Amino acid sequence: MKLSKLTITIAIALLGAIAITTLTNNPFNSFMTRSNRNDNTSLDSMIDAVVVQPSQLVTQWIVSPAEAKYLIEQGAVILDVRDRNSQKNGMLQGAIGISWQQFSQSKFPHQGNLLEDELALTQQLRNVGVFSNKAVVVVGDPLNGWGEDGRIVWMLRTLGHQQTVLVDGGYSALAKTGLPMTRTVSQKAAAVPGDFVIQRVSDWEITQEKLRTGLATTQNLVVIDAREPREFAGATPYGEQRGGHIPGAISLHYKELLDVEGKLLPRGKILALLQDRNIKSDAIIVSYCTGGVRSGWLTSVLVDLGFQAQNYAGSMWEWSAGPANQNFLD
Repeated sequence: MKLSKLTITIAIALLGAIAITTLTNNPFNSFMTRSNRNDNTSLDSMIDAVVVQPSQLVTQWIVSPAEAKYLIEQGAVILDVRDRNSQKNGMLQGAIGISWQQFSQSKFPHQGNLLEDELALTQQLRNVGVFSNKAVVVVGDPLNGWGEDGRIVWMLRTLGHQQTVLVDGGYSALAKTGLPMTRTVSQKAAAVPGDFVIQRVSDWEITQEKLRTGLATTQNLVVIDAREPREFAGATPYGEQRGGHIPGAISLHYKELLDVEGKLLPRGKILALLQDRNIKSDAIIVSYCTGGVRSGWLTSVLVDLGFQAQNYAGSMWEWSAGPANQNFLD
């Protein structure tokens, strides 16, 4: 059968499109995705040239300091999750001081889970100025914190806010961009309440019951323990009922993905680190820690890299308090 030149041309074009799509959707093909972070481009040369389109934030959960500056100058809400003492030493003008606990349950062992009452959760988010159609920039302290900025980003994305981002390098990196600062103690409520409406997305969270089922039935499920190695080995410094780790979990302390300045390692190094732990691009990744904070940060990073990632917010507080004949630990 003879093929016309037109048919051959169309076939080649289709094959090329399929190949590009495949490469783009694979997080390990970093050369086809957004440029690597920490590529030694000077911050000063980038700041004035940066433009961030709302559409790109749908899949981009982490922004550079220059991108964060642009968003803030365009009216983004700033949420500062650092501790009170750090805030007293300086904050961005207009930032609202928050904690992850104010959006979470208070009773043990479920304090890692988000508030069950969606009306109360909605009110909390509106009180700190979260709007449905306005970007939210979350500022943390990568070196001294617990990944609270990633937890808040994971929370808001899970609740349906598509323009919430954390800043690579946190407050200290963003402070170098020239944004106006203040030493006034942080506000706890916005001058103008937001209008955010929860539209929950199930893609990035997993419950205790679903994790139990997944461990037994999902072949490509990978569980990551984002805690310190001592906790993985059985230490219980934060009130867990039992020590150990979920069977089959991979130990990956979340701070292994940061450099000495609190910035994310270059994309290629992070992907190599994941490959060394045999974490494949098609895996469904569930992360946990003590109360879903460190694992929330790790989930945000993994989703930004293009992985299918979920945070088990109940984490070890909840899992270790469950029945030992169902919630196994090694």
